[in-house]
Amino acid sequence: MDTQKEKQAIKARKHKKVRAKIKTAVARVRLSIFRSNRGFYVQIIDDKAGKTLVAASSQEVKEVKSESSRKIAIGFEVGKLIAKKALEKKIETVVFDRGGNKYHGRVKAVADGARAGGLKF
Repeated sequence: MDTQKEKQAIKARKHKKVRAKIKTAVARVRLSIFRSNRGFYVQIIDDKAGKTLVAASSQEVKEVKSESSRKIAIGFEVGKLIAKKALEKKIETVVFDRGGNKYHGRVKAVADGARAGGLKF
């Protein structure tokens, strides 16, 4: 099997496990993260209605000047942005869906930024 296909299969299995655990918390909406090489996208999704309520991406954030990691700093800002948009729509509590990614780096920065912005996980 091709190594790229193998990595995708492993990530898909992880995502399936994460989603199965989240399904138990049906009363809340889901904060979902998609991470690509160029950027990342964050959505707050209502699974009952099957609709995206709020969305933000790394493209919406202006250039961040940081000595450490630029991508992690942008992740933190995206987390704060999604929290701001969610609070405007009166969404306060969410379930965090890391999308099969490790809770590390950019994914963790988005979660920290959302918490700093006022969302509760």
